[in-house]
Amino acid sequence: MFKLLLDENLPKKLKYRFGEGFDVKTVPELGWQSLQNSELLRAMSQEELEFLITADKNLSYQQNYRKWNVKLIVLNTVDNRYKSVLPFVDKIKELFKQNTIQDYNWID
Repeated sequence: MFKLLLDENLPKKLKYRFGEGFDVKTVPELGWQSLQNSELLRAMSQEELEFLITADKNLSYQQNYRKWNVKLIVLNTVDNRYKSVLPFVDKIKELFKQNTIQDYNWID
């Protein structure tokens, strides 16, 4: 099972679209809203959450995510409304299905 975390900049209900084989948590669900990015990555590592799904395009430049053994999935979206980010779920699932997921994944 793949353990994913939805960043707080994404709609929480997106987690229900991943289905079987994915254990998806949200930042608010874990009570991590007040954490800075570095603290968030550390917490993810401690909880063994492997993947962070985010719309923050600058995160990889601001933080050494590899230090915490966290992989990034960055959505190249114009906004973070549910209907805008929903199509990315199938693209993310396809990355896992094709076994092409990497440390840094930019999804258009």
